[in-house]
Amino acid sequence: MTQTMKTWLVRAAIAALIAGAAYFLWQTLRSDGPPEGFAVGNGRIEATEIDVATKIAGRVEKIEVREGDFVDAGQVLAVMDTEALDAQLREADAELRRAKVGVKTAESQVSQREAEKAAAEASVAQREAELDAADKRLARAEELVPKGATSVQVLDDRRAAFAGGKAAVAAAKAQVSAAEAAIGLAQSQVISAHAAVDATQATIERIEADIDDSTLRSPRYGRVQYRVAEPGEVLAAGGTVVNLIDLRDVYMTLFLPTIDAGRVKLGAEARVILDAAPQYVVPANVSFVADVAQFTPKTVETEEERLKLMFRIKTRIDPALLEKHVRDVKTGLPGIAYVQLDPDIPWPDNLKVRLPE
Repeated sequence: MTQTMKTWLVRAAIAALIAGAAYFLWQTLRSDGPPEGFAVGNGRIEATEIDVATKIAGRVEKIEVREGDFVDAGQVLAVMDTEALDAQLREADAELRRAKVGVKTAESQVSQREAEKAAAEASVAQREAELDAADKRLARAEELVPKGATSVQVLDDRRAAFAGGKAAVAAAKAQVSAAEAAIGLAQSQVISAHAAVDATQATIERIEADIDDSTLRSPRYGRVQYRVAEPGEVLAAGGTVVNLIDLRDVYMTLFLPTIDAGRVKLGAEARVILDAAPQYVVPANVSFVADVAQFTPKTVETEEERLKLMFRIKTRIDPALLEKHVRDVKTGLPGIAYVQLDPDIPWPDNLKVRLPE
């Protein structure tokens, strides 16, 4: 037997041993699969993440928390520099005072224009009385001239006086119309002055809101995961300062094949076992089943290919349970999640709930 043939036989024997070991391992894993009526998948503990960010651009003045700190809802996490906003607020306050003065000035203009209108109306009444008297004198002169009781000169004077009286009435009425127009203009200035006050007040409220938002507070109870920024850094609007995780919204995401995912119901019971604490079995419920498959092949034509489709499932741990052990919750821990596909099949003994005291 040649050396080449011996080498080939050795390699074949090694390949056979590897194939046998792989087959044995596959059979072992297959026998250790989930019980009938249950599905199993690997995953990691996750929690809802919240980025606490700036509303407007600015410089971080100070950060009140460290990574790993537990924080309550409303607790101050960081403070942004508000020096520029404080200056804008003082400017807006001054503008508000000026706008209020403008309202008083405009209102006094309305009063003045109304007084001018009253004077014009009195002038109209006076001119109309004078016109009435001139009309009567003209009428008497016209009666006396034919009788020779008065001269033609007097008649001409009476006619001139009457015409002058009519012109005076027309001029007085024009002054009334001008006064009414002036009142309308003054009233529009009052409206404009009030609008300026409202606009300035709104500006003050906006600046005050920006100043208030410059104090970044925790929106809920949780734990600080990252300090994304540090004091002195200048951030754009929406820049993240602190990243939180909500320890009352914890779940494990797993992927199940089509044959199992199609049987999973929302709200179905689940059990989570962590690699770091295999002695405990944590109860959970299915809170999400994806309606779109993951890892989908380009073409799905055969039953074998359809079984390769995987659907994302989310098992959520009861918030009331998390409340009792909130300081022991750690995200990122790997583990296994079992999902009950048939509610009529009871959980086996090794998957019954076991929690720390």
